[in-house]
Amino acid sequence: MLLPKGGVTWKSAKAQLPPSRAIWVFLTRTRFLLCVALAGIVLLLWRGVSTSASEMQRFYCWGPSKPPMQMTPNEAADWNAHLQTPVIFNHHEPLVINSSTIQRVDLNPIQSTVNAVQNKERVLILTPLRDASAYLPKYFDLLSEITYPHHLIDLAFLVGDSTDDTLATLSAELARIQKTSDTLTAPFNSALIVEKDFGVVTTQSVADRHAFAAQAPRRKIMARARNYLLSAALKPEHSWVYWRDVDIVDCPKKILEDFVAHDRDIIVPSTCKHSGIQTFPLTLADVWFHRYRDGKDIEGRFDYNSWIESDKALRLAASLPKDTIIVEGYKEFDTKRTYMAKMGDWRQNKDEEVMLDGIGGVNIVVKAHVHRSGINFPCYAFENQAETEGFAKMAKRAGFEVVGLPNYVVWHIDTEEKPGNT
Repeated sequence: MLLPKGGVTWKSAKAQLPPSRAIWVFLTRTRFLLCVALAGIVLLLWRGVSTSASEMQRFYCWGPSKPPMQMTPNEAADWNAHLQTPVIFNHHEPLVINSSTIQRVDLNPIQSTVNAVQNKERVLILTPLRDASAYLPKYFDLLSEITYPHHLIDLAFLVGDSTDDTLATLSAELARIQKTSDTLTAPFNSALIVEKDFGVVTTQSVADRHAFAAQAPRRKIMARARNYLLSAALKPEHSWVYWRDVDIVDCPKKILEDFVAHDRDIIVPSTCKHSGIQTFPLTLADVWFHRYRDGKDIEGRFDYNSWIESDKALRLAASLPKDTIIVEGYKEFDTKRTYMAKMGDWRQNKDEEVMLDGIGGVNIVVKAHVHRSGINFPCYAFENQAETEGFAKMAKRAGFEVVGLPNYVVWHIDTEEKPGNT
């Protein structure tokens, strides 16, 4: 093809182009427009697929389908090769929190063992009080003689519905025994006084206190007093709880060591009824009394709260309404239960044990985990029992041991029993 003599010019190039009308007709043809549309669709689909593939690749699990701990070194290297920057988290790194509003309690180290003294296990002594000012000096004299290390003992008292100077006398006696002096024994670790009235209006006379009609309401209130005291005083560091009545006149000085040595959940000595709110430990004993008549020392025991269940009592309970509380020692309920008070003799082996179904509350030694497990003193009819007897029933239902020491005697103040009671 020959080029124009003067070279390529705009006019010559324009002359070679088809007419604009022909171009417009070509561009508006249906076939051309369809081809453009198909090309656009293909281009959009290609961009969408390529973008999705790149996004999915970010979450693709490279390497074998197994946890990293089971990979071989080569598999781990192949897996990490597709990560931008491998990050290893140490989930066992200690977490330190210094906030003063957060407290931590670890009960795992708190144990109740036969080596309580060597292990420095803490003991909580609990005593509910009502109109007890006359008994407190003797109570603290005996308490000060306890040989268990006093720095491992915490004291707690509940004063309720008193009409005498119980609160003032208690405060004065605590100040006396807690004073550090060469003439006194070592003070106890701490002392707590809880005040709570329950609306008791009956007097402390024998007629009112031991009347049959007063027993069920009285024991419900006593149970409430124990539970209030327990909930206010029990701390995480306590391994043992020792319920001790205020009107004891003589008691072995090593009673805590003696009871702890049995390694029982609940243990009591031989006890008798008393005029104040009862207390309990995990070990039970009978309470005896001395009565001097015509110059003669008459030994007696009349606590019928520590007993072994009988078939007759079970049949009686089955025949009674569920809210009826059976009380022992009264002719209204003939249970034929075996009373620990009639079994032992303080002159015999003090470590002899019997399994019990009901207990009294003059002296009770309890492993603290029993209370922490929810075993307290029912202030209602539990299996037709309440307070300490209901406590024993509840503990046995939960699988805890309830043991009595029929020959281990705690001497209780002499109280004339109401005539007509068995």
